[in-house]
Amino acid sequence: MNTDCWLLVTADGWGGAFRIARALPGRLTAVVIGPRLLAEQVAAAGPDEVRWTDPGPVPAEAWGAALAGAAADAQPGVVLSTTDPAARVLLGAVAGRMHARLVPAAVALAVEDDRLLVRRAAVGGETIETLRCTGPVAVTYGGDDVAAASGAAAPVTPVQLAAAPLAVIASEPLAVASGLEDADRVVSFGRGVRAKDDVSLVQGLADALGAELACSMPIADDLGWLDKSRYVGRSGNHISPALYLAVGIGGAPQHMEGVRGARVVAAVNNDPEARIFRTADYGIVGDLYDVVPELTKAVRNLPSKELEQ
Repeated sequence: MNTDCWLLVTADGWGGAFRIARALPGRLTAVVIGPRLLAEQVAAAGPDEVRWTDPGPVPAEAWGAALAGAAADAQPGVVLSTTDPAARVLLGAVAGRMHARLVPAAVALAVEDDRLLVRRAAVGGETIETLRCTGPVAVTYGGDDVAAASGAAAPVTPVQLAAAPLAVIASEPLAVASGLEDADRVVSFGRGVRAKDDVSLVQGLADALGAELACSMPIADDLGWLDKSRYVGRSGNHISPALYLAVGIGGAPQHMEGVRGARVVAAVNNDPEARIFRTADYGIVGDLYDVVPELTKAVRNLPSKELEQ
């Protein structure tokens, strides 16, 4: 199998993807669409080559078609993108042009018996599964970001690519959930809540605690039960409450990254092996439909002075 790898970089946060790309035995080419400083930082980590295009004011996604054509000509066996949304858009363009197999959420790459092995997060981060693939393969990185170790600096080669007619014509801030980022207490729920009507159960607990209500990404992004400004995780809110109470949340790394600053993490989950119990300070193993009403009742019966503490 061809183990040459292209790593697509459009923003900071590329260290983890670089680490798994460097584990492959083939030639590593970093393709950077971004400022010159970003290209030089990637080059200092020690790929074999850096191909760099400065997008200027044009979104990086505008180079999708041209980059796909360049990849089709070069035929790397593996194309890997960072977690940045623009890099993933570019990967999609490359995968379509190369007719590559698309594998998301990779945390490790290796070669065995002339096949690519991709270890990836599955089941919401609760499981790591290994896939055996033949090339070409397009992979999105799904692990934590890490700092890249320094290596022999690679040359940075400017590359002229034709951009599609794409321009940003307006930019406006998204509404942020009122009080969530500054909340002292946050109650958050995940797919353990089985129906939209049951959200009121968790809302009642949040109200009793004087807490803000939040959720995991699938609740907002896939189901639409709460506004997207309410989800906590790597690509959502990063919060630092005194108390973070997770109800029916498995504890995938992508979610827990959003609560690293929490002083106390408590969890309610019916699975004693749930990942969240590895990091929670306090945990209750039980059905949330039994636990939450009792917990709400107990909190409401607390003297106000104790609740304030």
